[in-house]
Amino acid sequence: MADQTAPSAIDDILAEYAGLEMQLADPALHNDTGAARRVGKRFAELAPVMSTYRKLEAVRDDLEAARELASDDASFAAEVPVLQAQLVELEQALADLLAPRDPHDGDDVVLEVKSGEGGEESALFAADLARMYIRYAERHGWKVETLDVTYSDLGGYKDATLSIKSKDAARDGVWSRFKFEGGVHRVQRVPVTESQGRIHTSAAGVLIYPEPDEVEQVQIDETELRIDVYRSSGKGGQGVNTTDSAVRITHLPSGIVVTCQNERSQLQNKARAMQVLAARLQALAEEQADQEAAAGRASQIRTVDRSERIRTYNFPENRIADHRIGFKSHNLDAVLDGDLDPLLDALGKADRDARMAAE
Repeated sequence: MADQTAPSAIDDILAEYAGLEMQLADPALHNDTGAARRVGKRFAELAPVMSTYRKLEAVRDDLEAARELASDDASFAAEVPVLQAQLVELEQALADLLAPRDPHDGDDVVLEVKSGEGGEESALFAADLARMYIRYAERHGWKVETLDVTYSDLGGYKDATLSIKSKDAARDGVWSRFKFEGGVHRVQRVPVTESQGRIHTSAAGVLIYPEPDEVEQVQIDETELRIDVYRSSGKGGQGVNTTDSAVRITHLPSGIVVTCQNERSQLQNKARAMQVLAARLQALAEEQADQEAAAGRASQIRTVDRSERIRTYNFPENRIADHRIGFKSHNLDAVLDGDLDPLLDALGKADRDARMAAE
């Protein structure tokens, strides 16, 4: 089988990887934390490509040697088909690694959960979804920061905003796993407020967007912002801070609203909210500039209407079903405890297959 990878692509990666190694070895780089993280992140992204390429080159050398010695030694002749199979496998693996991929896969994310139809039951389910994502993040050693929560009367979430970050740079970061979660999530169960034991259907919505290390493409005009401050609140609306430290920023041209009340001071909350706003505006700009990206995010919520669902959580049957790819499993309790990998693996495979088919 002929080599499926373009030599120019490999040559470019070899040169870039060598350059990154030189930069990382330079102590001066580490005086700039942001630059060091960017270089380290790109180095981590290229590491699987380099590892596979080196294995491929080693197998090619071994195969060439085995062919040369096969006529003199039966043991080398027996190795030839084995090495040929390895060569094909590694060529395909390298082709997959070099295939077009989502440029945000290594990014951290901001995730919003919003209650929808169903009143208190929807808010309680929104809180269940937030806990599911937090537990999944904890399993992977990611850092979760709660930026803002508005509680319902029973302690559910009317809406919540989470920042989820990986501790180390990686080719496949938080976005690569959570990017499929945007949309309407439907739940079927007996609400705690239901006295007759009847199963109800309600819905909650998830919005998710990448939060790159640095947002450079969006310039924010502060004259286009309305900034409100208010007192942080906890469950049941009780105040948890005696000062007006919580911040709400409204971007007037787009209508985007960002709130943050997690930090200790108003200044810190404003700075964090501005970071989230910049990330949201960058995601919006990319969608508008790239029709493919817009189509990819079309599954995210327009209205939190249970008829526009991407997934159903059926408690009586302990079943979860993703309607986009026909995935079903009967381990809902485990999924809500953060065991999302089989589902996310299936969604990732469907996405990769679609990208390869497009190529």
